[in-house]
Amino acid sequence: MSTYGTILVADDNAAILTAMKYLLTDTFEHVLTTTQPEDILKLMAQQPVDIILLDMNFTLGVNTGSEGLFWLRTIRKHHPQTPVVLLTAYADVNLAVKGLKNGAADFVTKPWDNDELLRKLKDVLDMRHEIVSLDEVEKEHIRRTIDHCHGNLSQAAELLGITRQTLYNKMKRL
Repeated sequence: MSTYGTILVADDNAAILTAMKYLLTDTFEHVLTTTQPEDILKLMAQQPVDIILLDMNFTLGVNTGSEGLFWLRTIRKHHPQTPVVLLTAYADVNLAVKGLKNGAADFVTKPWDNDELLRKLKDVLDMRHEIVSLDEVEKEHIRRTIDHCHGNLSQAAELLGITRQTLYNKMKRL
């Protein structure tokens, strides 16, 4: 059963994209693939993407990871909420650290372990949904307090430790 929305896999190797498609189809509702990193933003403009699995190298003979880092920064600039997991055949700790510092959610090396890859992708997406903004926490706390006070705003403000006017102002933002 697919429960994880849409994943976009960008890798210059068509065989890897085929393998990924077979692996990810049972977990994701949609598996988009591209061999051209230039198509990533175009595909994301056509439909929402929940996570990206991004190869670090696209040019034959180049294994510095600079292409992947460039595309990671580009994706993060245009879609900062979309997590990116980096994928490379060249396991390099410094490259992994650079990727994470540039906003990658995680790092996977080729050849990958199917179960481990799926676990990492699910963990990244599950973690994203577990993090709640402070504004959301505040809104929920205010709603519960007002419900607890049966709509009595003076009593709710007193319980919250704020003035009634501050509570009104906060409610306007709800």
